[in-house]
Amino acid sequence: MTFRRLVGFVLAILLAICWVLMDAKLAIAETGTVNYTYGELDGQDFSHRNLHGGVFAAASMRGTNFQDSDLSNSIMTQAIMLKANLRGANLSGALIDRVTLDFADLTDAIFTEVIATRTRFYDTQITGADFTDAVLDRYQAKLLCERADGTNPTTGISTRESLGCS
Repeated sequence: MTFRRLVGFVLAILLAICWVLMDAKLAIAETGTVNYTYGELDGQDFSHRNLHGGVFAAASMRGTNFQDSDLSNSIMTQAIMLKANLRGANLSGALIDRVTLDFADLTDAIFTEVIATRTRFYDTQITGADFTDAVLDRYQAKLLCERADGTNPTTGISTRESLGCS
């Protein structure tokens, strides 16, 4: 019985080592991801760039230009994006939880399947933006519906329809 326990213990250790090595390999593969966590990116130009899967958590991005950039599956939780230019940007599948997007330009942006809870959109330009299947606070969605117009040139979906405006 002790020999079986010893073999089981050795196998468990070997499996744990393999698991750790596999996780380390995955972490190494992800090192090419853009990571600007807590970055001071005010006024920088990230236009026309592939930032897919980038991390901008708690970054300061006042007046930052992301025009026509791919920000799909990115993480922007707790970021400050006052007056940011997201015109034509693709943010599909992004986590933009608790982000301040006041006075930002989201014209023709793709916000499909984003999680944008506790995110502010005060005086944000949203003409042609597509919010299909986005998770938004009810109050913010109501405010967005008050100025929703246009159709997204890439997806062909109207802003009002994507927000579920009545």
